[in-house]
Amino acid sequence: MNKITALTAQKRNKERVNVYLDGKFAFGLAVEAAVGLRVGQTLTPVEIAELQDRDQFARAKEKALRYLTYRPRSESEVRRNLQQKGYEDDLITGVIHYLKERDLLDDEAFAAYWVEQRETFKPRSRLALRQELREKGVARRVIDAAVAGVDEYASAERAAEKRARRWEHLPYDEFRKKMGGYLKRRGFRYDVTKTTIEKIWETHEPEQPPTERR
Repeated sequence: MNKITALTAQKRNKERVNVYLDGKFAFGLAVEAAVGLRVGQTLTPVEIAELQDRDQFARAKEKALRYLTYRPRSESEVRRNLQQKGYEDDLITGVIHYLKERDLLDDEAFAAYWVEQRETFKPRSRLALRQELREKGVARRVIDAAVAGVDEYASAERAAEKRARRWEHLPYDEFRKKMGGYLKRRGFRYDVTKTTIEKIWETHEPEQPPTERR
């Protein structure tokens, strides 16, 4: 018969409902998937399958929303996260569409956020930023727009300032070597690195001038 004989909130999760058919527990549903159900209602096998599909969507959506609470994400990151949790591609596409419609998922906004955070806390070159955003699955045109305003000389100087005091007591050649490696690891070109090192050294130069500059 598949007649609903009871609908009860789950004890451990009030956002889910236990559905009883013909006096026996049948399945659980997210509250939003159970909207419209009533005791006494008869369900066909097709309707049961549709309810369970709605429940899967609600579960996947909730996991995606939770994933987004830690920081903004790219569309590709959300897709990979849901794939790792075992959801089918069609369902994932539906969740992503839901999030994008509500401006909860926007690669342009994500790329701008990523660049801003890097510029503020861990400055990098445009090349390094591009690589990071490519790894996040962001499209090339979006990356181009996001990094277009990055001033590499200013970024390199901010990055160098964060380390300069650690090495300012060193002779120039050693200072240059350490700072050069540090900036190179952040993707800065030789010319940017060289100019930055000279400028930072002049700012932090000790009383005794360096004996050799190459």
